[in-house]
Amino acid sequence: MTGTLTPGRLAACLGLMVVGALTGLAGWLVVDLWFPGGLLLALLAVFGLFLGGRIALGTGLGVGGAAVGWFLAYVVLGIPRSEGDFLLSSSGIGMYAYLLGGTVLAVMCATMRGPLDRPVSAARSAK
Repeated sequence: MTGTLTPGRLAACLGLMVVGALTGLAGWLVVDLWFPGGLLLALLAVFGLFLGGRIALGTGLGVGGAAVGWFLAYVVLGIPRSEGDFLLSSSGIGMYAYLLGGTVLAVMCATMRGPLDRPVSAARSAK
């Protein structure tokens, strides 16, 4: 698959952004609720989302759409409200591990090569 932007791919990226925001919200709730197991569950869900986006679009563009939605949910939930408190608590090592782990998973899924990707040779051009 090529990396051209078509209306279908843009719609898929927007859909992945919405699903990424929902996954980020659910991950935030689960990490706060059950720390060790919740963190692993949230990171597994994020990995499934990023890998699914990669497979669905065939490029790192799918991972990018999902990662933008996931990160926006993380940021919006971490902003203090006008009352001075947070919507959800962000204390503890779990939230930092969730942010760092999700970022590592996004980069890993965006840069991986699929079984249909051809090796690039310096002798011939990669079409």
